[in-house]
Amino acid sequence: MNIVLIGYRGTGKSAVAEILSDALQMKSIGMDAEIVKRAGISIPEIVQKYGWPRFRDMETDLAREIGLMDNIIVDTGGGVIERSENIEALRQNGLTFWLKASVEMIVKRIETGTDRPALTDGKSFTEEVREVLENRLPKYSGAASYDIDTDNMDPDQVAARIIEIWKGVKDQAN
Repeated sequence: MNIVLIGYRGTGKSAVAEILSDALQMKSIGMDAEIVKRAGISIPEIVQKYGWPRFRDMETDLAREIGLMDNIIVDTGGGVIERSENIEALRQNGLTFWLKASVEMIVKRIETGTDRPALTDGKSFTEEVREVLENRLPKYSGAASYDIDTDNMDPDQVAARIIEIWKGVKDQAN
């Protein structure tokens, strides 16, 4: 069974995935990093050259591959929930954990990042985060097996909570 981390940028998915991978001795796959590796160019370059739909196609192809894997930690991109088929694929053999955070906390954590292109035009960074997050909330909620508010937790605490839930689910399955 896989552990799949979903949530907006800045909610701690990558840091938590690394901690989980070490603690559980499971391989971790960062979907965005894997797409960059396969494309040979950065996400902003993919979007500029081919557009968001092509990036989302690459994401869907990877989600289908990952859905067939077992015993891995999956650090998804924030927009993986934009296509229901991605979640269907990732949930085939995985528990999805939605790492949540407030707009203010997300902005604080990612405002200096340059690794992702803007998702909306003509908005301030905070306005963009608020608008995109508001639109995605129902999708995150629908995709999540469990949700964890990361505002007042460090990545170690989030990972510990995920391990507790995951082990409980595995024990019930056996």
